[in-house]
Amino acid sequence: MAGPAEHVRAWRPEVPGVTEVFHARFTEHAYPSHTHDAWTLLIVDDGAVRYDLDRHEHGALPSSVTLLPPHVAHDGRSARPGGFRKRVVYLDDTALHGPSLTGRAVDRPAFDDPVLRRRIDQLHRALAHPGEELAAQSRLAFITERLAAHLGDERASAPRDPGLADLARRLVLGGMPPAEVAAAAGFHDQPHLTRHFRRVTGTTPGRFTAARRG
Repeated sequence: MAGPAEHVRAWRPEVPGVTEVFHARFTEHAYPSHTHDAWTLLIVDDGAVRYDLDRHEHGALPSSVTLLPPHVAHDGRSARPGGFRKRVVYLDDTALHGPSLTGRAVDRPAFDDPVLRRRIDQLHRALAHPGEELAAQSRLAFITERLAAHLGDERASAPRDPGLADLARRLVLGGMPPAEVAAAAGFHDQPHLTRHFRRVTGTTPGRFTAARRG
């Protein structure tokens, strides 16, 4: 039975691959069985969620990442007294190639991956602030690659640090200062970014940008 929500926020960011973002705090709400046209990438910040996916019961905890495939029925309800708080990113098939991965996601919808969980949190923070679309795209590229690897997609490479080639194209060449690129990509600081960048490209971000513009 549905009850009141303490807080709900939904919006459609200008980020390719993301169809909608949804943040909610529910105290008594229970979702009836339903489907989505997009992939549902869910993290729980407080409480726990129980849900049935394709007639099999699962749980979503704050330590895990949940990925529900499109067009597969699922419901949702709080697993503990007091409700739950969750954040969801809905992804279209340009972000995850649905037909080849749907069955695998039905069999295994949850992952215990602290790095992936942290990057999804960072993606939500970028999506919540206008003007951070490039940072969100960088986060999303890492996230979708890691999700595909978890699902055993043979096209996905092994999980890795953020792709520096993508950073050069999207962030460095986009004019973002190196210190902001480092923060957006998850490096500890600018020198950390510079060391990785030099190992891959043979030069620093500043010199790389100057050479490309020249």
